[in-house]
Order: sequence, then structure tokens, then C-alpha cells
Amino acid sequence: MLKIGIAADHAGFELKKYLIERLHANGYEVVDFGNTQLDFNDDYPDYVVPLAKAIVNKNVTHGIAVCGSGVGACIVANKISGIRACLIHERFSAKQGVEDDDMNMICLGGRVVDNALAWELTEIFINAKYTGAERHERRLAKMRTIENDKK
Repeated sequence: MLKIGIAADHAGFELKKYLIERLHANGYEVVDFGNTQLDFNDDYPDYVVPLAKAIVNKNVTHGIAVCGSGVGACIVANKISGIRACLIHERFSAKQGVEDDDMNMICLGGRVVDNALAWELTEIFINAKYTGAERHERRLAKMRTIENDKK
């Protein structure tokens, strides 16, 4: 069974609650990295970074991060070595990001996408499979080299 991690600040809080309900209803195990209560003074890095680390440590298989636009969550997630997070607001990239780039976290804008589209994008992301094609492996190896150079 897939274990999905999810995190959101105040701007993504309602969308996160909705996605958790849909994920549970569809049989997924969900780990909520917060915030677990609405707090208009919270900051997305406090929730997205622990989620990202859980993905890298294989405590969850997929990550969903939500903030107002999704941009901040995406930026901070990609600071964590091993994370391939993308801001997704349309269907093609939700699938292609996994198939070609082994995306392991989807970032959504709670003020940008509605519940129905967010769920559709989440399903596409979760169900997509990395192809492992030679050219994709070559590109991922280059990304890992860049990450290692940052250390």
C-alpha cells in the first residue's frame, strides 16, 4: 500500500483536509505533517521540510505539499537533497513529471486550484510510474551530481 505524506500551511489548510479525506476514501495510508490546525501565522517550511525528509528517508512513498500558490512549498522542498518537487496545476505535468523525472513530491496552490482539480492531479501523480528510460536515468544522475556538489 502506498503511504502518502501531506503538508500545508494556512493557505493550503482547507485543500489539505479535502485531499486527506479523498486519499483515505480511496484506501491510501496518509501521514499528515501539519499544520494540523488552522494558524494564519504559520510558515510552510515548518511542515514541508519534515515531509521532504520523510520522502528521502522512505517513510512515505509520495509527498503532497500545499501553500497559497504552491511556489514557496516547491522552492523549500527542493532544498532537500533527493527531493524532486514540482509545482503542478495541470494534468500533463502531473504524469510526465513522474514518468520522465521521477518526481516524488507534488506542490499545489491552495489559492490556485480547486478541490476537484487538486484531486485529479493528485491521482495522476500517485498513479504515474517512472519509466527508467536511459535518457531519464542519465539526467537524474546529473541532478544527483549537482546535489552532491552542494554538500
